[in-house]
Amino acid sequence: MELISKKMTGKVERPVKVLQFGEGNFLRAFVDYMIDIANESGKFDGDIVLVKPIEFGNLDRFHNQECQYTVQLRGRVDGEPKKINRVVTSVADAVDAYTEYEKYADFAKLDTLQFIVSNTTEAGIVYDASDSIELNPPKSYPGKLAKFLYERYKHFDGALDKGLVMLPVELIDDNGLHLRECVLKQADNWKLEEGFKEWLDKACVFTSTLVDRIVTGYPRDEAAELCNEFGYNDELIVTGEPFALWVIESPKDISGMLPLPEAGLPVIFTEDHHPYKQRKVRILNGAHTSFVLASYLCGNDIVLESMNDELVLNFIKSTLFDEVIPTLTLPKQELMEFADAVLSRFNNPYVKHAHLSISLNSVSKWRARCMPSFLDYVKNEHKLPSHLTFSIAALMAFYTGSEIRDKALIGHRNGEEYNIMDDAAVLEFFAANSGKEPAEYTKAVLSNEDFWGQDLSAIEGLTDAITEYITVIRADGMRKAMEKFFS
Repeated sequence: MELISKKMTGKVERPVKVLQFGEGNFLRAFVDYMIDIANESGKFDGDIVLVKPIEFGNLDRFHNQECQYTVQLRGRVDGEPKKINRVVTSVADAVDAYTEYEKYADFAKLDTLQFIVSNTTEAGIVYDASDSIELNPPKSYPGKLAKFLYERYKHFDGALDKGLVMLPVELIDDNGLHLRECVLKQADNWKLEEGFKEWLDKACVFTSTLVDRIVTGYPRDEAAELCNEFGYNDELIVTGEPFALWVIESPKDISGMLPLPEAGLPVIFTEDHHPYKQRKVRILNGAHTSFVLASYLCGNDIVLESMNDELVLNFIKSTLFDEVIPTLTLPKQELMEFADAVLSRFNNPYVKHAHLSISLNSVSKWRARCMPSFLDYVKNEHKLPSHLTFSIAALMAFYTGSEIRDKALIGHRNGEEYNIMDDAAVLEFFAANSGKEPAEYTKAVLSNEDFWGQDLSAIEGLTDAITEYITVIRADGMRKAMEKFFS
């Protein structure tokens, strides 16, 4: 079979409007996918150039198939399993910032350029005082961006209509604010003129974004079969789920420049992305953390099995709709729709998300994802949220073991071992305390301020409630305990 190419896809060449730092699966199945749809619908009319921002690796696969590739989204759509195929033609080229520096640097002089997209991992947006503007390119991503913007500023003599919009999607809080801060620090460190910093402030926009889509990447085990189905070879296939959300917080209105919602895409422009971040953390991530440990001890290994377990599914629904959503500030209908979408995503027959994978570092995850909902519920309702309270007991039951082996605490389910993975100090605590009587164990966990940032045992009725839950879990097992308290 022939390798996919621009001739095969009938690619329309468009002005380059987006320079994208990062050529990985997520950006290609999320940003580039959306821009492709916007191009097709006549709303955007712009191409993307990918930049490889690190030294190792190469772009051979991209050049071999002229940056054309297939995205297959698979999951439930309107309640039914579905696969959606799209050949993405929005990427015009790919360039290596190290081996093709001059070609890369010339994009700073491109009149049509409007946006910089980046996904350089959470560690990418970090200021490096040792970075140098003399390097081609500088080492860090903020260094590369600062030099790129400076070259653009000089080329266009500081023209205010030649600024760029930064769209970082790195998974850190306030990613745009942090990126802007790092770029300004580089400018100061390199002693660049004040005019450049004024241009950054007046002409450029640093947005903070929230992105949400599970991208499972290259389907290695299915690639040959998929290529037969497509009728062409594609070494850059990307798979992911149909659900997507892109929330963009901008100090200036950029919706006219990037009219993705007009193309029917799930993009929200807002002055404050934090309520959406809170919604995602508490509903999506919080749901995961609140049920997976109990479900695993009930005998389920993956999220899909949990969704097919009526007892666990009812627990999830009650947690979300009765205890988490009432604590959030966005309109209730929006929250309900998001929660329904989360349940549909959990029920994706094409994703095998292992509970043990999700269980990693569950203590810190519970604090970040579940505790805010728990505390707000107690504050607002003046009583304990029974399901979130039970999730603490489930965590304590899951983290039960006395032996640490190969940096894992060894737990037992139905006579078989499983690995509990967390920070060494956390594992040592549970190894020393999980064998104690329920009341003493509960008191030790709840009063551990290193875990929670406060003494949870001071909350009225919490110690007694969890002691009762743990006593029943130990006596009858997790499933019978859940049936006793929640059926």
